[in-house]
Amino acid sequence: MKAFMDRLTAWRIPGNSISVCLENKEVFTYQSGYDSMERKTKMSGDRLFNIFSCSKPLTVTAALQLYEKGYFLLDDPLYDFIPEYKRMMIKDADGNLTEAKKPITLRHLFTMTAGLTYASNTPAFDKARALTDGKMNTLSVIKCLAEDPLSFEPGERWQYSLCHDVLAAVVEVISGKRFRDYVRENIFAPLGMNDSYYHNEAVLDRVAEMYRYENSAESDIVKLQSASAGTQAGHAVNVGKAVSHVFGNEYDSGGAGVTTSVSDYSKFASALANGGVGRTGEQILSPGTIELLRTNQLSEAQSVNFTWPQLRGYGYGLGVRTLTDIAKSGSCGSLGEFGWGGAAGATVLVDPSLKLSVFYTHHMLNPHEEYYQPRLRNVLYTCLGRRIP
Repeated sequence: MKAFMDRLTAWRIPGNSISVCLENKEVFTYQSGYDSMERKTKMSGDRLFNIFSCSKPLTVTAALQLYEKGYFLLDDPLYDFIPEYKRMMIKDADGNLTEAKKPITLRHLFTMTAGLTYASNTPAFDKARALTDGKMNTLSVIKCLAEDPLSFEPGERWQYSLCHDVLAAVVEVISGKRFRDYVRENIFAPLGMNDSYYHNEAVLDRVAEMYRYENSAESDIVKLQSASAGTQAGHAVNVGKAVSHVFGNEYDSGGAGVTTSVSDYSKFASALANGGVGRTGEQILSPGTIELLRTNQLSEAQSVNFTWPQLRGYGYGLGVRTLTDIAKSGSCGSLGEFGWGGAAGATVLVDPSLKLSVFYTHHMLNPHEEYYQPRLRNVLYTCLGRRIP
């Protein structure tokens, strides 16, 4: 694993960090490269990262805690909790509007099949900015979002979108708490995650610089080379530390809002790998709920857009990829291994059959997920030297 991570940072990844846990104990941690290429400061284990969509497993966990307490069923309509979603319109490719025949359900939010998009330059967001004087608190934004038309009939197909941001608003409605407060009280605190944040202004000096790799001399995806970064065409451009999907200073993004350290997030991943029980002994989800979480929810018809290269052989559960076909994936891992990735290079893997979890991240906004994620998974399982159940 060290050799693989070093090869990545010798190629074009500025720096990376990893934590591997087995049976709720951290058994391997490593950092390679730089957290700042300008200052040439080495990556360290306490560096913070914007993890973007690796925030999503935390959001679905928060919502499933309320599911476990009987506050909702998966097929309950969203409008039971946010009435603004009672009557939804669909906009077709020609710009025609028709009324949706089916309501959005909470299952649609978990599984990214609601028909929502990731667009934030819409009239709904303009209205939310005006109503909140730019503060953009979560629930106000999500209520306004109901005025934007859907892309298709709810449940028709998978489409990556703001579904989990809407789910965060549902958590706020049910719990009566700000989303950040709910997660802190019910996930971060019980697991001892004292270095995880929804708004990172107070710790910005500890957040790794973020980069985008600019390369006009060759295709964006090239064969991994062991040459030093300075000998290759292209270069990394510092793009600052802002998270584009945090829309205001009161917006708790369910889809992209968390800043954390690798060791801190690994406490969460490890709990999911061990029946919901963290290293502190606190239980955040039941084993049965984790089984539901990692069970493929998509039909073949719904999977038409679920075609990202790094997800070959995977289905989609309640907000996570889940391995369903070892042959198609080319993975040497276990069926039911699950997780997700983030826009700047974070990725989480959870394997309850081995009580195994890994959290890896780098900090580049074109992270080459289709390259590093499948290879990282295979290196991980090879290092274990265990028989897969």
